[in-house]
Amino acid sequence: MSFKRRAKFCFVVIMIAAGMPVAPLSAHLPIPPKKGEIGRKEVKTAAPSFTLTDQNGKPFHFKPASDKLVLVNFIYTTCPDICPLFTAKLAAIQRSLEAERRDNYLLFSITTDPARDTPVKMKEYAEAFKPDFRRWYFLTGSAKELAQVWKDFGVRVRDLGNGQIQHTNLTTLIDGKGFRRVDYYGDKWLEKEVLKDLRRLAGEK
Repeated sequence: MSFKRRAKFCFVVIMIAAGMPVAPLSAHLPIPPKKGEIGRKEVKTAAPSFTLTDQNGKPFHFKPASDKLVLVNFIYTTCPDICPLFTAKLAAIQRSLEAERRDNYLLFSITTDPARDTPVKMKEYAEAFKPDFRRWYFLTGSAKELAQVWKDFGVRVRDLGNGQIQHTNLTTLIDGKGFRRVDYYGDKWLEKEVLKDLRRLAGEK
């Protein structure tokens, strides 16, 4: 069984054991990427500020240029395949950063399903991956708030009904000066690639 299939299977088992709803296995339908949006792409564009709600139901205010490296991705909690794979990748990245005793980073997992992803649901989903909540935030908000965040990051989202959410598979890395520096599209990127970029940017003056 491939890693992706193992991750999907394990996540579904965890969801069932926790009594959480599991969407049909066809629910995740990624939006085809635009030309040039395949794999890893270096960029330099200003990251947006935003206010959302974290997994504890508290307002979370983000302003770029915080001197911290920030890795952002977009998921929804009932996604049966790609989203838990992305979350597992971020969990592995966080374990590596903690093992290196790095604390100058933040991870954001932002929902694409505001209708169902309440703070409680986000926290239940997150806990299956054993995150360090001091530096990893699972963010939700109103449909209006999230629509602006998606737009600012260039993420397209379509609610197809019946729990099916189609969205751009974007993970992006923001430097300490507030610029998006690397975009990772799709699910083919490797954790070691992101860690290499994080270390490189951490070394920049």
